[in-house]
Amino acid sequence: MSHGVSALVTVPPYAPFLDEVAAHPLTAGLRLNTVMPLAEPVVEVLRRLSALGPPLWVDLKGRQLRVVQAALPPFTEVRISHRIRVRTPCDAFFSDGREHARVLAVDGDRLILADSPRRVVGPGESVNLVAPDLEIEGSLTPTDRAFLAAMAELGLRRVMLSFVEGPQDAAEVTALLPGAEVVQKIESRRGLAHARATGARHGRLMAARGDLFVEVVQPHRVLGALRDLIQADPQAIVASRLLGSLAHSDVPSCADLGDVAWLHSLGYRSFMLGDEVCLRRDSVLAALNLLQALAGELA
Repeated sequence: MSHGVSALVTVPPYAPFLDEVAAHPLTAGLRLNTVMPLAEPVVEVLRRLSALGPPLWVDLKGRQLRVVQAALPPFTEVRISHRIRVRTPCDAFFSDGREHARVLAVDGDRLILADSPRRVVGPGESVNLVAPDLEIEGSLTPTDRAFLAAMAELGLRRVMLSFVEGPQDAAEVTALLPGAEVVQKIESRRGLAHARATGARHGRLMAARGDLFVEVVQPHRVLGALRDLIQADPQAIVASRLLGSLAHSDVPSCADLGDVAWLHSLGYRSFMLGDEVCLRRDSVLAALNLLQALAGELA
């Protein structure tokens, strides 16, 4: 930890550089994204990653909508991880909101599209349906439940839960994993209302900007959301869309530097690095070193 700033780092489960990441002075925890493919039983993966040293956080997907099978263009159907109900037509957003398609009809877990992104849409990708009447059936997925069972077997307790929208979400986790320490990932307008009303009463808050930026509909509203979350929980974590320029260049963008500085000025001191920047050794270590340098500059 440097000047009160710490980092949670996403760990690709088979990356050869995890020891270096775990040993970095800014690393306060490791995050396993449970959509990453595994070549061994869940229990063995968790045992191996937890042995690296820093606390291991298991990121469950909850009600987050994700693609469950590849769709090759041209296509008009996408299968998602939950059955839903929503008034159509409505818009579906892909690629962190950079692509969208019109949804003409919904059949349980099938989205029938008017058109499609001009690329393969792969399993694990998130899909955002920004509609006030959206209803998602169920919360925890079978994969979530398998991870919770493995965590119980190993005595692990740290959980991040996506798309938390009410106290029942954390309660569902603790019913399966008694004593769980839950970080509530706030990623939707309903989640924001829950966080504003209850703060950290049901678990530490995380401003999960990947989906939240899309879900607020009008992009500028993410600024107020970030202010509200750190006010609701002064220990809140901020995640995603952080230092992404380092995934493509050795030199960070000026916008990325300003972003971290603004988040720091709001009061955020815990930063979680997402998948893109953590896939390569050079980019993740550069991001950690940069955060450390920025912490000194901003102190």
